[in-house]
Amino acid sequence: TFTVEEAVETIGFGRFHIVLFLIMGSTGVVEAMEIMLIAVVSPLIRCEWQLQDWQVALVTTMVFFGYMVFSIVLGLLADRYGRWKILLLSFLWAAYFSLLTSFAPSYIWFVFLRAMVGGGVSGHAQGREENKQIIAMCSFSKPFLSLGKVFWLAGSLLIIGLASVVNPTIGWRWLIRLASIPGILLTLAFKLIPESARYNVSTGNTGAALATLQRIASMNGVAMPEGQLREPTKERRGRFKDLIHPKYLRTTLQIWIIW
Repeated sequence: TFTVEEAVETIGFGRFHIVLFLIMGSTGVVEAMEIMLIAVVSPLIRCEWQLQDWQVALVTTMVFFGYMVFSIVLGLLADRYGRWKILLLSFLWAAYFSLLTSFAPSYIWFVFLRAMVGGGVSGHAQGREENKQIIAMCSFSKPFLSLGKVFWLAGSLLIIGLASVVNPTIGWRWLIRLASIPGILLTLAFKLIPESARYNVSTGNTGAALATLQRIASMNGVAMPEGQLREPTKERRGRFKDLIHPKYLRTTLQIWIIW
């Protein structure tokens, strides 16, 4: 018999992981563009709606408030229904509310819609972190994990460069519309990403987990380990109270404080 981790280690690093790295890294580009968008739009909405300093600051605050609240909700849903579904949902969600933001008739609507965008963006991490762990289990993969930071930088530079051209010409509303396009296009690449094998075995769906591992092995051009996939089913998943269980409470608080 073998476990998911043992299968991933046997399959090794290859073509599948490069494709996975590029797709999941691209989510960092989209996330950076949506988060950094406020920095290049705020001066314009300040003038258009005659906003005070605290009102401009509130926009950024509400984006991260939405991120904080929905990261918990979407994390719990990902544990229950799978990483792939939540990742796709979060991209469609963020793109939808981002487009709506470009039609915001007032400051209040703008703040609300950007908070919803922050909520959608928070779901990107569900799939990205899961797949980072898959790559991390493979040999010679550390340089790829380090290069992952470049995607966020690329997204930040892209939105700033786009704003320098779009804002003075066709305005901030069109900037938001153009910035939502990469997120929409990226959803088309999600069919190349399988559901997490670790999630499937945790729900008792060993057949789906084995199919995912065979797909990875096929793309990498290697053979699967011999034997049968065996891993215990997790009966309890996606429970918020697990975060504050005495066993994990210290780690939970430390992570919250760091973030």
